[in-house]
Amino acid sequence: MTKLAIAAVAAAALLTALPAFAHITLETSESPAGGFYKAVLRVPHGCAGSPTIGLRVQIPEGVIETKPMPKPGWKISLKVKPLDPPFVDDGIKITTAVGEIDWSGGNLPDDFYDEFVFRARLPSRPGTMLYFPAIQICAKGEERWIQIPAEGKSADDYDNPAPGLKLTSAPPEND
Repeated sequence: MTKLAIAAVAAAALLTALPAFAHITLETSESPAGGFYKAVLRVPHGCAGSPTIGLRVQIPEGVIETKPMPKPGWKISLKVKPLDPPFVDDGIKITTAVGEIDWSGGNLPDDFYDEFVFRARLPSRPGTMLYFPAIQICAKGEERWIQIPAEGKSADDYDNPAPGLKLTSAPPEND
């Protein structure tokens, strides 16, 4: 095979792999059920050249004790929802949970990459997939990473998949 043919095959392989990196994803795609999880949402680009100025992420049912990490230059607001039934942790009754985190007011140019972080307690349902639909707001337009795979499908079957997390049966680690 000539050097030119090898370069063409390598370039084709790279271009084929690129769409998987174009989505908002979770840095760690598996975590023990019932444990605490540090979610790192990776934002690899803006919207068609426009900078990212906001990110909203929906927290799935059963995920509780959610706390976003402060991000310099960004404001954080939380939408809270009632928990029914309430959750009891060390004798403390928890009656609400975060339903959505909204980072806004920042500026992430299209040429740069960044991460948005939060911590939460996961439900005790090993084998379950949790999806965190995210809307990336840009100076011009938005990207809606909200598609949740249907039974028998995977995120690769969709153009705008929601970041997903598989709950494993391994025992949770110490916090």
